[in-house]
Amino acid sequence: MILALASTAAVAVALRLDKEAELPPGIPPQPAAIVVDPQIDPVVATAPAPTPAGISRAIAPELRDPALGVLSGMISDSLTGEVLWSRNPDRPRIPASNDKVLSAAAVLEAMPHDARLTTTVVAGSNGQIILKGAGDPTLSAQPAGADTFYSEPARIADLAEQIKQAGIPVTSVAVDLSAFSGPTMDRTWDRRDIQGGDIAPIESLMVDGARLEPLDEYSPRSATPGIMAGEALAAALDVDAPVTEASAPAGDRVIAKVESAPLVTRVNDMLRHSDNVLAETLSIELSVHRGGPATLAAGVDAIEQVLSSTFPEQWKGTTLADASGISYANRTTPALLDAVMTAASGPSRPALRPMLDGLPIAAGTGTLADRFPVATTPGAGWVRAKTGTLTGVSSLTGIVQTIDGRVLSFALMSGGTSPADARPALDAVVGQLRECGCR
Repeated sequence: MILALASTAAVAVALRLDKEAELPPGIPPQPAAIVVDPQIDPVVATAPAPTPAGISRAIAPELRDPALGVLSGMISDSLTGEVLWSRNPDRPRIPASNDKVLSAAAVLEAMPHDARLTTTVVAGSNGQIILKGAGDPTLSAQPAGADTFYSEPARIADLAEQIKQAGIPVTSVAVDLSAFSGPTMDRTWDRRDIQGGDIAPIESLMVDGARLEPLDEYSPRSATPGIMAGEALAAALDVDAPVTEASAPAGDRVIAKVESAPLVTRVNDMLRHSDNVLAETLSIELSVHRGGPATLAAGVDAIEQVLSSTFPEQWKGTTLADASGISYANRTTPALLDAVMTAASGPSRPALRPMLDGLPIAAGTGTLADRFPVATTPGAGWVRAKTGTLTGVSSLTGIVQTIDGRVLSFALMSGGTSPADARPALDAVVGQLRECGCR
């Protein structure tokens, strides 16, 4: 039957190519072209709701795994907000990169989602130009058309082209890093993590997140990100003079400028790749938006102020040292993390909904790309979650759609065991939420 249909289609095409006026009797007319109309089907509000007893039964075997160490957590129904399971949900724990869930929520709740940052080049004197940072670490030194690590970034190449088009002779490049102030590293951070690729000094001018290898997520970072950015512009302009720091002159005669991707795009890049540098700069952007200082400490204060007023009941027990989660001094609770995720996936806080797009997909994207293996763990493709890992700390916060079509939020915080052991154990717990109707 399939071969017959294929033969018929071939005859129809041949006849059309030969420009026959009419098809022979019995030959069906050419079918209409297929129109692709991709859609996302929303979950049905009437999908069967799991019960607390059903959830407990479903995950009980996985909870006995000693690899989970000391486990705290909460699971809720996103639609109703009902708590379906919890274990020490108000106990403050080290969140690791689950801290980024809080940072993303604060930024999306308090700022316009289409906000952009503008990096400028200002004319100095004697042929010097000054590259002035605005706090955008996604600015890329990659050539025009080349791949970039971040989504839709501004490019040094575009700045260089504008300068060339303006016909301005350039003898040297300087950088203005004055948009940020205060320490560039939190006192709880380890400077060895710069070479390790986890962090860089947080300056207002960076390219490619200060990565020495711009497309490598785990690349070592530059210890002088601003100078590195200036060197990228100098190279694009074939200027050999050393790059220095300078203050842009009064009046700011801008000769070139580029804009970052919208805020929501940068937030989702931060979540998907668990990008520490981007998390810290977003927090400073939040502080400045609210009229505060452009410092690391003020960024943390801004997150705390937004979330403590947005989730006052669940805020108790949370103290933050940074916006990225690399500090062991951070503390938060499963109750707060789950409340944020319930709000993002339910009807109560639509401003938080876009963060769901940035959450890594199990066995698919970001930091979950190599987790939830299809052959052994349910949940691949159905779980979206933010990972968190430090030595002896493993966290997982996100959402999962049950086999009956109900969306559940969850926050699981494990400690005291190796992340290599704890992560599969956490995945197994969440996988059971996908498989069960839990009624």
